[in-house]
Amino acid sequence: MRNSQAPELGAAQYRVLCDLVREHSGLNFGEDSRFVVEKRVARRMAAVEAPSASAYVYELRRGGASDELTALVDELTTNETYFFREVGQLRALVDEIIPEMRMRRNGRPVSVWSAGCASGEEPYTIAMMALEAGLVPGRDLHIYASDIAPSVLKRARRGVYRPASFRETPEPLQQKYFVEKDGVRRLRDDIKSHVDFIHLNLLDTERVALLGRMDVVICRNVIIYFDGDTKKRVIDLFYDRLHPGGYLLLGHSESLITLSSAFELCHLRNDLVYRRPIAGEGTDDPWHRLARETLASFDDEGRR
Repeated sequence: MRNSQAPELGAAQYRVLCDLVREHSGLNFGEDSRFVVEKRVARRMAAVEAPSASAYVYELRRGGASDELTALVDELTTNETYFFREVGQLRALVDEIIPEMRMRRNGRPVSVWSAGCASGEEPYTIAMMALEAGLVPGRDLHIYASDIAPSVLKRARRGVYRPASFRETPEPLQQKYFVEKDGVRRLRDDIKSHVDFIHLNLLDTERVALLGRMDVVICRNVIIYFDGDTKKRVIDLFYDRLHPGGYLLLGHSESLITLSSAFELCHLRNDLVYRRPIAGEGTDDPWHRLARETLASFDDEGRR
């Protein structure tokens, strides 16, 4: 071994392992991630008492290894998030998108899906902001949240957070919605009850379909970890899961410009977001013309 903690994965073994992870979860790891991947693979090898890296990779390749692949993806996933992250976009959701969707749905609850919710800060932020805006979760909106990593969903359901999660949270809201004890803050149980969590792999289209159609999908800083083909698959899935007129919110560093021209770009007061067009509405605007031209300049393997 190179050190006491990392397994000695040969070049071929590393490629096979990364291919298995990508096929299972969509996560794309290159050579530049090798040190981190090997350290985290070592933890899983110790957990299952694998005698060698070769034996571990061999077991992953065998049929019926999906549970261990899930555990490995859980170990490999980076879950850096905090409350009120990129809050301008969430203001657009609460102040503009949800009221519009409620009018269109004749007052019926708006369905919001936080895809890749990590330890729950994003969907819980939406619940708090909705309450602050006078909306009532359960009556005005339903909040669903999913992640591929079981360990972070367990933390999300517990609703216990350390100071790093509150770097952008106004102190009055911390006092209002959390109870502090022993250096951590616990979210009030009534707020936790407003979010339904589910373990979900975005590549599992049959299981995703069980969620039904959504009015809003929020998937921020997730697809940046996918390769080009997987990004397109996931964006197509979101399009299929959204009601016509529904909204897709991505992270500020993410764009559909090379992935899809099926959505329209909407300029709201607080942010720019994507929207699934309603049948009969035109999309011959400058952004869509640029998107179509850009997509046409790439071949099937994503090369210009």
